[in-house]
Amino acid sequence: MGRLRYLENSDLAPEYQDIPRMKSNITKAVAHSPKLARLVAGRGMYLRHDSGLDARLRELAILQVGYSTGSAYEWAHHVDVALQFGVSEDDIRAIALETAGERSHLEPLAVAVLAAARSLTDDLVLPQALFDPLSAALSNEHLVDLLVAIGEYNGLVRVMAAIEIDLEPEYETYLERFPLRAFAPVA
Repeated sequence: MGRLRYLENSDLAPEYQDIPRMKSNITKAVAHSPKLARLVAGRGMYLRHDSGLDARLRELAILQVGYSTGSAYEWAHHVDVALQFGVSEDDIRAIALETAGERSHLEPLAVAVLAAARSLTDDLVLPQALFDPLSAALSNEHLVDLLVAIGEYNGLVRVMAAIEIDLEPEYETYLERFPLRAFAPVA
């Protein structure tokens, strides 16, 4: 059980009962601050549905954040999202190879996205050598969207860890198909 009670729409004042994603435990916990919950969910919905950034690249970056931090919640939820947006099972498995410094089937831009997400997650920096291929391949708008997505999900995995968000049972199948511990680097 998480450290905060998971709220339902009926627990909220009427003006907050339209918060997107109130079915997920992270939103139900963050809803203790309803204005913030609306903003956080809205930013996620922008990245998922309104950004022009390639959805596959976005999801690979978010999955790398979940993988690098060992966040089962983030990993499982975004394996689900990634598969819906056309990320292949081989693409998901390539994250482990790339993280271990091994070559995968991924094209250079996807490899650069994963490297950038790892660097920003693990070291909190984006060296010029990692920035340049992204800047060359993406418009400034899409580059900013990518970097904000990486930052946003790095923040969320830390909030999830602090609140001890429980993974909903329907997402456990993704951990079985893509076991995070089998992929995660040894500490």
